Amino acid sequence: MKIALVSPYDYPYPGGVTEHISHLEEEFKRLGHQVTIIAPSSGDREFLASAGVVKVGGVTSIPANGSVARISLSLRLSGRVKRLLREERFDVIHLHEPLLPALPITVLRHSQAVNVGTFHAYWGGNLAYFYGKPILRRFFQKLDGHIAVSPAARDFVQRYFGADYHLIPNGIDLKCFRPDVPPLPSLQDGKLNILFVGRLEKRKGFRYLLRAFTQLKREFPALRLVVVGAYSEEVRKRYQRYLSQIGLSDVVLAGRLGGRIAPLLS
Repeated sequence: MKIALVSPYDYPYPGGVTEHISHLEEEFKRLGHQVTIIAPSSGDREFLASAGVVKVGGVTSIPANGSVARISLSLRLSGRVKRLLREERFDVIHLHEPLLPALPITVLRHSQAVNVGTFHAYWGGNLAYFYGKPILRRFFQKLDGHIAVSPAARDFVQRYFGADYHLIPNGIDLKCFRPDVPPLPSLQDGKLNILFVGRLEKRKGFRYLLRAFTQLKREFPALRLVVVGAYSEEVRKRYQRYLSQIGLSDVVLAGRLGGRIAPLLS
């Protein structure tokens, strides 16, 4: 089949939804399907095209749910989306967070394919869903299938848009968890290591872990906190200044897992 995976978020900027889409693309291709990712992006259009990603729309950073949503708010996507759908004639369009502006709802508006929506988020409350329900309802009704990645995500969206949701949790790439990989030598010095994985933003709760670590460190000096995630160099330096000011040691801000982690832990 020809499958389109639609991301509302900046691709390939690191994040749970874009990571989900990336692995889904890999598995669909492994099964023999033809897959195209459609997404807004701050990246180079030619580079993305070489990776099978169609860039539709620029990116605006919007504070949301204790994080920052990097989405497209462009009102000029309609013509580009209509041409793309007409030329590609997808069999299935799989939209992630299908009711987010502006790309997913634009694709839903013009899609003539089978439409599947996956809902990822849980928010304590959503005024956009509450007040926008009369308008968003007509887009929601174009979904032929409804998926939620967790009971919390399902229960949240079901408050506003009742449907039969299939619960499909995020997959885990087991190849990443190999028992034959030796521990990092720099962390094998007798200290007890605590690992935090995530961006350093409000909803990830790092500040609570840091507060707890500060208290535990007084009682258990042989503790170390290793912080891995896709946070910027500016954020890392800000935390380093703060740690220096309060005199807290053994916090390793390792950055994004991959090319940056090895040198920072060596």
